[in-house]
Amino acid sequence: MWREGGAAVALLCLGAAWLLGRGFESRGRLLSSAELARYRGATGEPGLYLAVLGRVFDVERGRKHYGPGGAYSGLAGRDASRAFATGDFTPTGLVDDVSVLSAGELLAIRSWLSFYRDNYEPVGKLVGRFYDENGAPTAALRQAEAAIEEALKLQAESEQMKQHFPPCNSEWSSAAGTRFWCSRQSGGINRDWSGVPRKLFQPGSKGSHCVCVRTLGPPWDQAASAEHSNRGDLDNPHLQEYDGCHPMAEQCILTL
Repeated sequence: MWREGGAAVALLCLGAAWLLGRGFESRGRLLSSAELARYRGATGEPGLYLAVLGRVFDVERGRKHYGPGGAYSGLAGRDASRAFATGDFTPTGLVDDVSVLSAGELLAIRSWLSFYRDNYEPVGKLVGRFYDENGAPTAALRQAEAAIEEALKLQAESEQMKQHFPPCNSEWSSAAGTRFWCSRQSGGINRDWSGVPRKLFQPGSKGSHCVCVRTLGPPWDQAASAEHSNRGDLDNPHLQEYDGCHPMAEQCILTL
């Protein structure tokens, strides 16, 4: 497990809980699925609502998107949380079951929840999968919250790793093959060193990808240590040299 950025990880996890709970535990109506279904924005209906993870929002302001004939009209009058992540607007996709979604898909739902919270008026909670008849969170909601917090943690760790091991620049041509090279801006990470290309094998992941590795100073996880090899991160066990490339070259060409 990557060991830096613990404070950032903790803050992100707290942020997830705050985001999911803010403003919904102490105010608003409790609606049944049948009641929510009356709010699809059609003539004679009382309004235009949708729900995300059991949180109900008044989306009248977005009628052109969510009202009858709108591109997202299928989201109205229901909790279609899964569709916010998958983009599946068929009857199979317009459901509230998020238990099988990936970490990235759960983070997409979190982003949409933030969007609605910031742009539309919260109405209350939908009684069903995520809230019981008293408005209390269900086990399904707690499971979703925990999964989102874990996804945020993994995202923070990935960002920390990217700072220490920026991706290489790369290009391919049929004549020359693939060229990897490092610069002080490669991977979109501005820094005061260029580094050398290495294969990075992440625990739990298949395959590898090219990263730029510091060649001087202490390893990133021993920055506070007075004794180190002054080889930067070259000795990291998750790294491997490219065959046929000089170990200290800033670029590597893999011919066909």
